[in-house]
Amino acid sequence: MTEPVIDLKALLVEREEFEGSMVTKLREGLAQGPNQIRALKDINDTLQKRISVAAGPQLKKLHLKIGVCHYYLGHTQVAIEHLKQSEGPLAAFFLGRAYTLSHQYDESLKAFDKAEKSGYAAQQVQLQRAGVLRLQGEAAQAKQILVKLKDLAAHNSEYHFQDGSLAEGDGETLRGVKSYERALDLDPSHSGALFRLAFLNDLAGNDNKAMDYYERCLRHPPIGKGVLNNLGILYEDNEMYDKAAECFRRLVKADPTDERALLYCRDAEAAITSTIETGIEVESAHFKQIMETPIADFELSVRSRNCLKRMNIRTLGDLSRVSESQLLASKNFGETSLEEIRAIMDHKSMRIGQSLDQGQQYEVRYRPQSNLSQEEQAMQSKPVSELNLSVRARKCMNRSNITTLGELCQRSADDLMEAKNFGITSLHEVREKLTELGLKLRGD
Repeated sequence: MTEPVIDLKALLVEREEFEGSMVTKLREGLAQGPNQIRALKDINDTLQKRISVAAGPQLKKLHLKIGVCHYYLGHTQVAIEHLKQSEGPLAAFFLGRAYTLSHQYDESLKAFDKAEKSGYAAQQVQLQRAGVLRLQGEAAQAKQILVKLKDLAAHNSEYHFQDGSLAEGDGETLRGVKSYERALDLDPSHSGALFRLAFLNDLAGNDNKAMDYYERCLRHPPIGKGVLNNLGILYEDNEMYDKAAECFRRLVKADPTDERALLYCRDAEAAITSTIETGIEVESAHFKQIMETPIADFELSVRSRNCLKRMNIRTLGDLSRVSESQLLASKNFGETSLEEIRAIMDHKSMRIGQSLDQGQQYEVRYRPQSNLSQEEQAMQSKPVSELNLSVRARKCMNRSNITTLGELCQRSADDLMEAKNFGITSLHEVREKLTELGLKLRGD
């Protein structure tokens, strides 16, 4: 049986009061789909028109309603301005949450103190305070609050979310995941728990699970920029370009000055409209999978493995783009090694150099440098994860099998731009991160 649509207008416009007990009803209504979000925008416009003729207590109540509307619409700064002009425990509580979203943590703590003193549920305020302290790096104080509130563990989703966040901060990711899942058992709409589970699955490469959690986040505003950005990238990675473009369009609409979102949006829209050039055969998904098979999956002799590693030949696709003479020209690579390579290629119904007929020549480009000092060698051996790249750039590094700073520095800008979904924004990001360490790409 279809659940009846909650009348948001009756909740926010036709009733003069707006109390804490009505917030749950509002959240349930917003979860019923995009039409409810549009209805909330219309309601906000109606309330805004009433501001000019209101005064006294009625004016403060309107500021509360408008502040709450803007909070759920994701207009955090506007929400703050209206909530500051209201009064009462609910206004102070929402003000604290809005300040938290805008990273104004000191102001957030002041607002939560005011909410508690004016009568808002003390335990809920304490849990929000624990979250702010954790974000400020005061994990010990946040843990003390949770210890005092441990009786809430049986039934409070926010308790488990804060407990999971602290566990994750301590490096106990699995315990954090269990706490987030418990939070969702108690409240399936807890956006914080949904986002963390989405993000952790995203990092682990569980794209389908990550997309499911991010999509559930979309049903429970306010929707953070991280949700739209990460989900857009996942859609793009899975060639769902129309959905990716929609995510990036929403980011651009929320902040037209966000150049990264604008470039991502253009990339996704270009992918939608792009056509395959006539005469170029599209490789099947199965053949692509074979081409991307790592050499490490096969049992090779140490000599053969080391020779291929020196030439940065890592996949069967790489072997299809190099000639036998190029392999034999490599130091210590002889006929025995060549026979080994022929055998594994034949096993996959491929041959060395088969892509050369299509002009896909492999260029031996990434030879390790031998004239570096010990300090330089130590720097170049560091993992590329130390650059703290964005989700998109990090995934491109993984797809290109770039694991160290040295391997990255041996790539040119053109090499990186060949990677799927690696655009000019990611290139600028990589260059900036390398420059900070005194490094640069080949050819820069």
